[in-house]
Amino acid sequence: MDKISNQDTGSLFSYMKSVFLSIKHNSYFQVYDDIFSKFCGKDITFVEIGVLNGGSLFMWRDFFGPSVRIIGIDLNPEAKRWESEGFEIFIGSQSDPKFRKEFFSEVGDVDLILDDGGHTNEQQIVTTNCCIEHINNGGVLAIEDTHASYMSDFGNPSRFSFMAYAKYIVDVINSRFSGLKNYNNVFIKSVYSVHFNESFVIFNMDRNRCFSSKPTSNDGISFEAEDVRHQETALGFVNKAKSFIADRVPFLKKNSGISIGCSAYV
Repeated sequence: MDKISNQDTGSLFSYMKSVFLSIKHNSYFQVYDDIFSKFCGKDITFVEIGVLNGGSLFMWRDFFGPSVRIIGIDLNPEAKRWESEGFEIFIGSQSDPKFRKEFFSEVGDVDLILDDGGHTNEQQIVTTNCCIEHINNGGVLAIEDTHASYMSDFGNPSRFSFMAYAKYIVDVINSRFSGLKNYNNVFIKSVYSVHFNESFVIFNMDRNRCFSSKPTSNDGISFEAEDVRHQETALGFVNKAKSFIADRVPFLKKNSGISIGCSAYV
């Protein structure tokens, strides 16, 4: 496995400082810095799903600073050892809605969740469904290792993959635009935006900004300009293509046996 050089910057520096083992792809640190750096030094609650050897717990504590509350979730009961280091550890399955309900009942709402758990479609989808409503405004749910949605080891590619589900959530938040079918679920009410990075899907929560989109006008002076935007639609494109061909190939106009058109569009 390739080693990476120590750099005195952000999450990568914290990663290299950690005494206990952690394994991360080198492209992940730039994503961590993009989505998490604004929370450094703040009084927040951070949840990491998937603890393993504990190295990432120490990485996050160094990265966020002394005010952070770090909670780890893992299937292996041995992860409880990290409670002696000041971390809160819960043992349970991320794909078990009952465990999730009990977890948030005890912990309360949180600010950041990083899913570095089992990476299966079910685990990532259930985590997304169960966690969204428990993340504070301004908070983030980051699903890591989403490349699993393209790997045969995880039963993918599939229309039931997590990435397919994430694209559905994009459809949901776009339904806030007036005139479209409104899905009226937790995603449309909570998820302000969705960001896609290599191996990551990031859900940004801000319920104050999740309102139905409506047209507005500044009531300025109008010159009654012609609205020509629909000329760029598929039908407009076909009509222009027909005209272009007819003007430049005169014999097509004369030969009634040749159709000027494109069956893919008409």
